[in-house]
Amino acid sequence: MDKTSRNDIKRLFEPESIAVIGASQDKSKIGYTVFNNIISGGYKGKVFPISPKGGDIDGHKVFKDIKDIKDSIDCASIVIPAKLVKEAVKSCAAKKVKFVQIITSGFSEIGNTREENEIAKIAKNAGTRIVGPNMFGLYSSAASLNSTFSASKINPGNVAILTQSGALGIAMIGKTAVANIGLSAIISIGNKCDVDEADLLEYLIDSENTKVILIYIEGVKNGERLVETLKTAAENKPVVVIKSGKSKRGAQAAASHTGSLAGSDAIFDAVMKQCGVLRAETLEEAFNWCKFLASSPAPKSYQSVIVTNGGGIGVLATDACEKYGIALYDDQASLKSAYEAVTPSFGSTKNPIDISGGANAEDYTRALSVSAESRDIGSAIGLYCETAVFNSENLSKMIIDTHAKHQEAGKPITYALVGGEQVEGAISLLRNGNIPVFNDVEQAVSCIGAYYKYYKYMEEISRKIDEYDIDLKAINKIIDGAIKDGRTFLLANEGAAVMKAADITIPSSRIAHNINEAVKFAEEIGYPVVMKVVSKDILHKSDVGGVLLDLDNRKEIVDAYEAIMHKCKSYKPNAVIEGIEVAEMVKKGVELIIGARRDPSFGPIVMCGLGGIYVEIMKDISFRALPINRGTALSMLEEIRSYPLLLGARGEEKKDIESVIDTIIKIGSIIKKCGRITDIEINPVVVYNIKSGLKAVDARILINKHKGEPQ
Repeated sequence: MDKTSRNDIKRLFEPESIAVIGASQDKSKIGYTVFNNIISGGYKGKVFPISPKGGDIDGHKVFKDIKDIKDSIDCASIVIPAKLVKEAVKSCAAKKVKFVQIITSGFSEIGNTREENEIAKIAKNAGTRIVGPNMFGLYSSAASLNSTFSASKINPGNVAILTQSGALGIAMIGKTAVANIGLSAIISIGNKCDVDEADLLEYLIDSENTKVILIYIEGVKNGERLVETLKTAAENKPVVVIKSGKSKRGAQAAASHTGSLAGSDAIFDAVMKQCGVLRAETLEEAFNWCKFLASSPAPKSYQSVIVTNGGGIGVLATDACEKYGIALYDDQASLKSAYEAVTPSFGSTKNPIDISGGANAEDYTRALSVSAESRDIGSAIGLYCETAVFNSENLSKMIIDTHAKHQEAGKPITYALVGGEQVEGAISLLRNGNIPVFNDVEQAVSCIGAYYKYYKYMEEISRKIDEYDIDLKAINKIIDGAIKDGRTFLLANEGAAVMKAADITIPSSRIAHNINEAVKFAEEIGYPVVMKVVSKDILHKSDVGGVLLDLDNRKEIVDAYEAIMHKCKSYKPNAVIEGIEVAEMVKKGVELIIGARRDPSFGPIVMCGLGGIYVEIMKDISFRALPINRGTALSMLEEIRSYPLLLGARGEEKKDIESVIDTIIKIGSIIKKCGRITDIEINPVVVYNIKSGLKAVDARILINKHKGEPQ
């Protein structure tokens, strides 16, 4: 990442001067709110209100035009009608303003893309950067700058928020105030005609005030750059993302399994995991995680313990721990030794530790002190069900004390409390004191789960890239021929040639142009064989009877040749048939699908999963954005439900996983280096026992002559 661009973006968050174009004397106008928030928020830099009316606002001189200001301007905030924005941007560009925040709406979000593009071009030509349009401004604790039109006071803290939605962002400001979450920065990105999440992350990566970053995303632009920036950000601090729009509409027009399975949300989810980003399902979950992660040190152990006064709530927490990937400390002898003295005989020293319904504040304090002091236990989850024998008035003090003990020990702890009015009152009081207390078990457990997930990623991260050399000249020659023929796909024999150019093992095959050749080739390859039609006019060969399997002798070859020709001609009389492919009938093995495509958001991606005829039904697949390494490819396999088949199910031998990893990386290398290939799908890839390799049975490749050069 370019360090220079980081320093440039600093001027947005820490400007020495700011102009408000559209500042108003009318307190009901956004122009007044933005100006007043800057002044009253404690900003120490120079502020210049601008309005053609002139005069003054609250004692501050109003300039009629930005050109009238002698000082240089780091940032300008535009809050005027949309029809006037272009001229204002021209003035800012002429003034060499470094950053322009366009709060005004009425551009691409309502279909006015042309004018938005014109504004972006004007600014770009002058070296001016634009945030927005359709954004709400920004808050930066480093500069005590609040250029938003929020009505809520913003408290400084350690969480930074990037939001694509302005309205939701304003609501987030209010919610963070209620939830007692301090902000280091918050900015809405709006329509992203220029500055996007990647640009803003470059500042936040180095921000000492920022310990956790929260991003709300609706759509991704320039995804390849975002991926690299997110990886860098996650290496430095936790990043939490919440995304709206989980529909599969992005897959509707796809022309391959790889495309149709690559629903927008499936790709997004996989890429976020790959970047080490924590994806929250709800705003509440996102805020819980941010607040918790901002105050949690790196783990000393990934083993957790549950302390409860009720068996039922303990079981709920145990289920939640499995859901969120939390390992419960399970050394029974150590647990008994540590907890026997603080657990009644009718309780349980198995994890969850059940100190029973008769437990009081002292019992909880003793039990929760064990996890703070233990060298083997890394975190704790305290559960409380309201009972008659525990005076809820003592609850807050017990939690404050045990939380402090865990903080001193450098260990996280969360609490879930279930009860009536007094319990709910305690929860509100404790949360205002920044103690992670919840009235729901899953919320308490998910915070620990997010915490462990992030730090495990940090331990496993590798920026190493693995690629294979491929015969690019041979592949381009094949593509040239297909494009010359007016096709957007490769024929079966051409697909096989691409596989050979990437050193991916395929079944032996020949193209027969008559019955005698078919018989000859079958005998050379060795029975049994497969026969398939080769035609640019017949894409789905199996659907029209263009494929016959397990042919064992000369007579079957003759009959198959005649049957395929007859069925294909009946299906499409004018179809141009190049020949009949005679191929080796591969031995049985585990059938996978391996593919790659150019995703509209994230660029080249690879996929793998369970293959064969049930791909669309089972949808047991995983995705990653390129580039990847062998470890990433292995994680793709481990992620699919059918991975145990490769490990050797029901006493079978382990399969050749290394060959599968090789093939995933080779397919990734093809899509990355061959700019005109849009989709690759190998289905099935038949995987054999360890060290016995695999065979790519059927390769389907789509091309586009308009695609750019390889990356």
